[in-house]
Amino acid sequence: MDYLAQQLINGLVLGSIYGLIAIGYTMVYGIVGMINFAHGDIFMIGGFIALITFLVLVSFGLTMVPVILLVVLLVSMAVTALYGWTVERIAYRPLRQSFRLAPMLSAIGMSFVLMNFAQVSQGARVKPVPPIVTGGYTLHEGSDGFVVQISNVQILVVVTTVLLLGIFTWMVSRTRLGRDMRACEQDQTMAALLGVDVDRTISMTFVIGAALASVAGMMYLLYYGLVDFFMGFLAGIKAFTAAVLGGIGSLPGAMLGGLLIGLIETLWSAYFSVEYKDVAAFSILIIVLIFMPTGLLGRPEVEKV
Repeated sequence: MDYLAQQLINGLVLGSIYGLIAIGYTMVYGIVGMINFAHGDIFMIGGFIALITFLVLVSFGLTMVPVILLVVLLVSMAVTALYGWTVERIAYRPLRQSFRLAPMLSAIGMSFVLMNFAQVSQGARVKPVPPIVTGGYTLHEGSDGFVVQISNVQILVVVTTVLLLGIFTWMVSRTRLGRDMRACEQDQTMAALLGVDVDRTISMTFVIGAALASVAGMMYLLYYGLVDFFMGFLAGIKAFTAAVLGGIGSLPGAMLGGLLIGLIETLWSAYFSVEYKDVAAFSILIIVLIFMPTGLLGRPEVEKV
């Protein structure tokens, strides 16, 4: 039981990171109806921006960890949001009225551009960073000597995820921008006739999704202590899987799917073979979609006539 409790903690932390990335996928799909396949690489860019900002602050002699984390978070969100806005302007807006596959192919091309840009500018080697947030707490010590622990960085990841999810849920349900998003999700033409700036709303959706992905990139850097140019591809696929599993277009579904994918990977790696953890995650996705085609919390798509 102690070993299971430790793996559950690890799975929740990993799932929180997946969930933050999955929110960006489900936001864009909910409004535009298309998948932003460059979103995983936006997450990777956010990790690199966080690393560069951290190194710059340390080189200036700043040693206060809370101040460093706050500055890194703000800078990473701002710069990565600019990348998200650029992807929307280049890969999506010019092709919005084209056939449905065109923006998807453009986004895949943008994904390779961002990946190779990071590889050329930062190098192909893994970039490690020393532990920034240290320490933790012992929750239980078993009779066999196994200790159930939760580190401060794990607490930081989970608390940040819950806080951001709450803020974003409030924004979507209570603010003018959230109402504009929901209007564009239902009918972009009618929303435009009622005075909603559709282009601005879609751009802000990409910006917010990219900012959340940058937070996930920073949490990944703090938790694993490294970044590389290829990490966005695999994490993006996992987050997209989480969004589909939870119900693409559903904000709580994206977070639920992320937590489930994280738990499946962690528990399978702990009790079975780590080489087949991806097989287990995708197999469960297939089984769920067979019986629930719209995902766990997805809503049936209503055809407008």
